[in-house]
Amino acid sequence: MQLAQVLGEALSLQGWVATTAESCTGGGVSAAITDIAGSSGWFDRAFITYSNEAKQQMLGVSALTLEQHGAVSEEVVREMAVGALKHSLADISVAISGIAGPGGGTEAKPVGMVCFAWADKQGWMQVETCFFDGDRNAVRQQAIEKSLSGMLQRLRQLG
Repeated sequence: MQLAQVLGEALSLQGWVATTAESCTGGGVSAAITDIAGSSGWFDRAFITYSNEAKQQMLGVSALTLEQHGAVSEEVVREMAVGALKHSLADISVAISGIAGPGGGTEAKPVGMVCFAWADKQGWMQVETCFFDGDRNAVRQQAIEKSLSGMLQRLRQLG
């Protein structure tokens, strides 16, 4: 994936390392990253936290946050992104949780809804919810691309 290659170059230039906290993408972001030769120089680890229990155990997401807002929420991805930084050697993280479909959607949280949070060790954070079209694979692919481009956007801000 071209985007992962560009991200790797930007991370290398900044001297930063990335980590991912993935739910609906099931490791797709980290797979795109590790497809790039040399990614071990700028990628630390991935947290594939599909269940609520995994989000709590591996990333420190609060049970209360999960109960009050649900796994697919900006509140949960915020905690996932912070937890990924805390439990890794990374400088920047992305967290993803969404409803890829075909089932699982509701009126309030339809299929294609994906929440993202990006955070870095300088205290910066950005949170965004997107509504993607298409089947399960299309939603997941769009979420992977959004995850990578969000990290790249932050690195470009740092110059």
